[in-house]
Amino acid sequence: MLLPMKIEHLVSIHVQDLFDIASNNEVTAGEVLAGLRYLMVYRIKGGKMPSLDAEIMKRLAESLLLNMGHKAGSQLLAKRLTVEANEAFCLFVEFLEEIEEFRLAVAQKPAADLRHHLRVHKRARQNAGKEVQQLAVRLLRLMPSVSPQFADWKDLVVVDAHKDVERVLADFADMPVPQVAPSKDRLFPPPDLYFDRTVKKLLYMFKTSADNGLDAAAVPALMEHYGKNELPAPPKPSVPKMLFAQLTDFMVVILILAAIVEFAIGEPDPGIVLMVVVVLNVIIGFTQEMQANKALEALSSLSVPTAKVLRDGKTEEVDARHLVPGDVVVLEEGDAVPADLRIIESAQLEIVEAILTGEPLGVLKVPDAIRSSTRRMPLGDCRGNAFMATLVQRGRGKGIVVRTGLKTEVGKISSAITATPHVETPIQRKLATLGKILVALSFILCAIVVVIGLAYKRGLSQMIKVGISLAVSVIPEGLVAVVTVTMALGVRRMAQQQAIVRKLPSVETLGSVTVICSDKTGTLTEGKMGTEEAWTVDGTSYAFTESTKLDPAVGGLVDRTRGGNVPVPKDAVAPHMKLAMLAAALCNNAAVQQNAEDGTWKSVGDSTEVAMIVASQKLGLGAAQWAAQGWKRRGENAFDSDRKVMSVVYELAGQGFVLAKGAPENVLQRCTGYVTAYAGGVDIETRPISGPDAQIVADISAASAEMASKGLRVLGLAVRKCDAAVDVTTLECEWQFVGLLGLIDPPRKGVRESVASCKRAGIKVIMITGDHIATATAIATQLGILDPADPNASRAIRGAELDMLSDEQIAALRPFPSVFARVSPDNKLKIVQALQRAGQLAAMTGDGVNDAPAIKAANVGVAMGIAGTEITKQAADVVLANDNFTTIVAAVAEGRRVFDNIQKFIVYLLSCNSAEIWLMLLSAAVDRDLPFTTIVILFANIIADVPPAMAIGVELPELDIMDRPPRNPKARVIDFTAGVSIIVQGLSMSLITFGLYISEVGDARAEVDEKGHESIVPPQLVKARTEAFALLTLMQLFQGFISRSTTQSLLRIGLIGNRWMVAGVLFSLVCLVLGFYIPAFADWLGLEALDGMMWVKVLVGLAIHVAVTEIMKFGLRFRNRRKRAAKGLPGPAPAATDSQGTVESAHHHDSSTTAAAPASPATKKDYHEVPTATQIEPDRAAPATLIN
Repeated sequence: MLLPMKIEHLVSIHVQDLFDIASNNEVTAGEVLAGLRYLMVYRIKGGKMPSLDAEIMKRLAESLLLNMGHKAGSQLLAKRLTVEANEAFCLFVEFLEEIEEFRLAVAQKPAADLRHHLRVHKRARQNAGKEVQQLAVRLLRLMPSVSPQFADWKDLVVVDAHKDVERVLADFADMPVPQVAPSKDRLFPPPDLYFDRTVKKLLYMFKTSADNGLDAAAVPALMEHYGKNELPAPPKPSVPKMLFAQLTDFMVVILILAAIVEFAIGEPDPGIVLMVVVVLNVIIGFTQEMQANKALEALSSLSVPTAKVLRDGKTEEVDARHLVPGDVVVLEEGDAVPADLRIIESAQLEIVEAILTGEPLGVLKVPDAIRSSTRRMPLGDCRGNAFMATLVQRGRGKGIVVRTGLKTEVGKISSAITATPHVETPIQRKLATLGKILVALSFILCAIVVVIGLAYKRGLSQMIKVGISLAVSVIPEGLVAVVTVTMALGVRRMAQQQAIVRKLPSVETLGSVTVICSDKTGTLTEGKMGTEEAWTVDGTSYAFTESTKLDPAVGGLVDRTRGGNVPVPKDAVAPHMKLAMLAAALCNNAAVQQNAEDGTWKSVGDSTEVAMIVASQKLGLGAAQWAAQGWKRRGENAFDSDRKVMSVVYELAGQGFVLAKGAPENVLQRCTGYVTAYAGGVDIETRPISGPDAQIVADISAASAEMASKGLRVLGLAVRKCDAAVDVTTLECEWQFVGLLGLIDPPRKGVRESVASCKRAGIKVIMITGDHIATATAIATQLGILDPADPNASRAIRGAELDMLSDEQIAALRPFPSVFARVSPDNKLKIVQALQRAGQLAAMTGDGVNDAPAIKAANVGVAMGIAGTEITKQAADVVLANDNFTTIVAAVAEGRRVFDNIQKFIVYLLSCNSAEIWLMLLSAAVDRDLPFTTIVILFANIIADVPPAMAIGVELPELDIMDRPPRNPKARVIDFTAGVSIIVQGLSMSLITFGLYISEVGDARAEVDEKGHESIVPPQLVKARTEAFALLTLMQLFQGFISRSTTQSLLRIGLIGNRWMVAGVLFSLVCLVLGFYIPAFADWLGLEALDGMMWVKVLVGLAIHVAVTEIMKFGLRFRNRRKRAAKGLPGPAPAATDSQGTVESAHHHDSSTTAAAPASPATKKDYHEVPTATQIEPDRAAPATLIN
């Protein structure tokens, strides 16, 4: 057993090395492949090791496929497959012959993917060499035995090369090919969409008939292999269970027990108040949990109960759970699609796919095969497929079941969402821990007070009441309510910035994120293509301005040939450029038109073709202008992913003219010459490419490479004269090259500044896109996401490379990539999980339904409001109403503000509550009646805690809010600064109040009955309690102003910077005064009215407390300055003042867990709004990110 493990380990190392080649100069592809060759020859070949680990073989197949397409050569027509690429191809064939698990991995690959990577058409050419040709033949003869889906070798070869491959197969017809034993696991076609297969091939592959369907006898074996066509029921907790969970929350249980004891000892008023607090907390928690389960509810109605299916030539209605791949399903108007189907017949069949794509209009389905170079086609483009849970709007049709159950599009999403466990947010965990600590502290203090009282010979029942009073002081009844309101206010502010928060705790979690994983298209970029550059064969380079604006009057053309940007008037466009625009406008099926009613411009068609139309219209050379000259279309050969070109035939004055566009290499392969002059109409002069003018190929290659290096999508343009009546499909040759167009989806305005803001805030931005890696890296470099000069932000990888790595290897990547290109939704989920495994808090954006699992798994899932589907929005925590990355950054700043305010509130709350605790303990220790009864403590907690704490929830943001690193997710809510503030301020308030109380109460004691109730309270005790209550409550109210900053002086932050605080304190002060001067209210509380001298004592005590807190803050500022000096950091920036000289909330975050960068002076507006990306200065130094 040790030998296989050793070989598997060696193979795994080689796979890792193949991945590391791009970033490791110490190893080459040739060396790694040589190592695999050694293993093949000496340890595997000849049946020495017929079976190896399936997961490692899957990764090996991915890595060999990825490395067998490398080319060498600088010119488009001179590129050849490298020796290493052919060696990877050879190893692929040999592993296919030797290892069963490798065959199983390949059997699961779609033919489109294999066709793209294997490049059999290139290896079958004469110049590939005899040995490589023989390898190609071995592969094609071997593949039918690997899986039924490869029964026709033509599915593995591009259409244009079928004749070449047929010739090679004939040349080596006598060559022996090893046969592999059949496998039960490879007898059945793998679940896939098969959009690129013809109906005839599908019927053969699944051994079914369009007229008769499957044989009923075949269904049991298929059911055993594929499983039932059902989705697992999403876990949906019942309402009673959710209510029970809320009622059994640790802090709620303690409050309920305290209320029960109050009722039991004959104190109903405090008991009622406690139960009201319990009810409010339960309602808030229950509401949040109901909201969190919306995504699961959205999936609960997706299963389809029955289906009409053909079996044994008869149409019957069966339970949809019993459908199997190969079944022929009959679809009629109003039916719900029971599984993922490949359409084989369509009579005006239209299906609404809003659940998957968000589009409410029906999509016309056709049975035609769609040629594609990859299986990752957008669901909206899969016109040959129907998906489970979508609805037939009109028409009728038939479809072969190709995926069932969890393999369906909806099934994959359902299983991923339901499998993702609910994870508490950092603030939820921290507050839960804090609550437990406070409750434990309350028990300890209760026990201490009871022991002290009993030591002083007081009654047990009386001391139990005293202990409960103390417990009420410790437990922060308003904690949940105030935190919830603070988050709700943050939600409101974020909504004003186009970020709609669906799950309340996500507000604070956004402020904790260390990584933002963002889609490129539409989020980082504008989401629409524009023609950025052009080059014509006369050597002229152009650039378009405002290329994405549809209005032809906006923007134009500039000549950049000699390094300048010389505007080109519409009437001075060069002949070659006119010819290029002729091809761009007419070899095109898009349209851009103006709405006659509102004057807006709208586009219809493919985004690339729209960009070309817009470019031509900006020069006054749009399709309408050419049509006015008499150009008429006579035929079209549509774009094909194998040919990678599109061509059309137009007629002008009886003369035919071919116009073509496509990938530069593919266009150039069909060209025999290039245009040297254009005189209008179809009048062109050309020169052959071969001979003395072969240099033109080098010029075209250089221009194409330069555009591609900028991340542009490059298209070649060509023309040809012909007979107007000729079939266009026969005219894809002898073209004349005209020029190149470079298109791009440009970055959104403000995104670069937002990325810079993230860097200063210590947040790593990762671009995740389905686009090509060259385009992705170019855009990422423009935005500052990718920085070649920064080793920690210079790595970009493809999704196929990600498939080569295990989950642990992905999490261990250093530096972690900043760009992931050509990714699948599965890759997105892997990336999120890898980041979380590395200890990061990740925000993930997405719009498609396939993004829902990754969004739900992320710490903060962000869905697009415009492009996003309903399931994606339900799974998300935040929805962006404008689909803009800058909104995410603004939301992060708001999340940090929310946490800061929650922390300030906790400091305020615990300072006030600890003051009550110390006061009660000191009174018990000197054997005096407690200064407060239970009902007075509850009254104080309600008027002194809640209104000022609510006002802290709207406190303005710190100046350095986006200039400090993210908080450590494991850091405590109460750090050193907060802890010192709580202890010093709590002791200050308690000692000052205790001094006043002791000086007034003397030896006065209340008489207590046998139940521990106070029956007679002497006037001296009432007066002392009144003064103590007035002083402590007033200090607590003023503590609201003090707590606006943990370190800045009250003289600097002022009293009126937070107007809500002023209003909250005034409201609480009115309630306090009413408690003294309304007789019935005062009697209920056991207090009396204060006279003038009593108020003087109270105000003197307040002044002493303010002085103590100012001394404490001075000490904290001195400590922080020393810490900054020791780290070589500058001190805090000066605060800005308003017109009266009052500092407007210009305090700084001086937590010991973060280090603030210097903030530049800001205007008054800066303190009243969360800074957006454009409000934050881009020149501040960026702290190091938490992830490399």
